[in-house]
Amino acid sequence: MAELEIDVQSFDIPRLVTVYPDRAGIRWWTKAWFNNREDGEASIEITRQVAIRFIQNLIDKDTLLEEYFPKQMEVYHNAIEQTKVQLMKQLNIS
Repeated sequence: MAELEIDVQSFDIPRLVTVYPDRAGIRWWTKAWFNNREDGEASIEITRQVAIRFIQNLIDKDTLLEEYFPKQMEVYHNAIEQTKVQLMKQLNIS
């Protein structure tokens, strides 16, 4: 019997994160949106170094989200896992 691998990315939940400075360019912030919600999460202050590393792709999206939006990412991981379990049940895989 062939083994079936489930690709979690095929039913991923949209998440977006951005970084931006204040007008003076001194303080930096990050903001995230989960599941295409219009308002997004409250902005969180971050260091300039973190912002620059994110802009340079030295920190990936999920790493930044895990660090600054841990509760939202816990909900995200739980939702992905529940979806995976439901899909496996529909396909009769245990």
